[in-house]
Amino acid sequence: MKLLVSALEPSANLHIEPIIKAQECELFGIFDERFGKPLLPSKSFSIMGFLDAIPKIRLAKKAIKDMVELSFHVDKVLLVDSPAFNLPLAKAIKEKNPDAKIIYYILPQVWAWKEKRVAKVEKYCDVLASILPFEQEFYNRAKYVGNPLLDEISEFKTHYEDTGYVAFLPGSRKSEIKSLMPIYKEVASKIKKNNVLVIPPHFSSQEIKEIYGDIKEFDVSRDTYKTFLKAEFAFVCSGTATLEAALIGIPFVLSYKAKAFDYLIAKMFVKLKHVGLANILFDFADKPPLHVEFLQDEVTCENLLEEYNEMDRELFFDYAMKLKKILKHGSRDEMIKLINV
Repeated sequence: MKLLVSALEPSANLHIEPIIKAQECELFGIFDERFGKPLLPSKSFSIMGFLDAIPKIRLAKKAIKDMVELSFHVDKVLLVDSPAFNLPLAKAIKEKNPDAKIIYYILPQVWAWKEKRVAKVEKYCDVLASILPFEQEFYNRAKYVGNPLLDEISEFKTHYEDTGYVAFLPGSRKSEIKSLMPIYKEVASKIKKNNVLVIPPHFSSQEIKEIYGDIKEFDVSRDTYKTFLKAEFAFVCSGTATLEAALIGIPFVLSYKAKAFDYLIAKMFVKLKHVGLANILFDFADKPPLHVEFLQDEVTCENLLEEYNEMDRELFFDYAMKLKKILKHGSRDEMIKLINV
């Protein structure tokens, strides 16, 4: 199977890994270098927010042109998340190569904003693979394939336990890490525990020095799941890690600080009550939020410490157990079927 892949984010690469490992695939396109030799490595597109995206426009246009040419030499096209790039890519491929079969995995979050994207996705993509069960309310042709985290997470906490370890996850993008680290360092200095900083595996030693600064007060981990299983509490930036924490069963608080311009734009258009995926899933299931969210100026050492000290950990664990029932099963097996049809 020759597969043209567009996976720009670290999380996208993580989610396609079980699918790739379970079958023989020759990959082309944009993906992590651990899967082979890409046209461009995913890290070339590491951005956060509108202003960060501007310098990448020329690179994106060139990449789309090259990806269209590659589409004539593969069996299927697999687009993963990142609609700002993958929707123009799908359009460009279909216009030049209408016979290309395009699978969109991890659909644009039209339930948050930009509902008009539904028409574009359904016009240019042949298969719409959803990882959130409520998305079928928004897409006409979406198929819920399960959630990849239930394939990737092999162990889950069965009860709450004081372990003496606290995890800090300031995100996977450089700008979000730089905004949260000063606050996380202050929090860590006041918690009399073993503080573990989770650093994404795609960062080099030099990048760690440049992005994180002095981290001598932390033990460093490159494995999110093992750290969550070991820790008793976590401070987590928004994103996939919040859902991972909720599924594994570690009490946590979400922190999110964006550039003021980016946050202003998002606030104008995003129509959600919550930022965290677990809270969003609970909201669509008519359940109260699972965890506290601190945004922008609310992200202070005082607020984070108060939640750390006051959270009802047992109640959190009881609610977290309901997430698996909402998500049902993993997505690997269904995705393999879709790719091989």
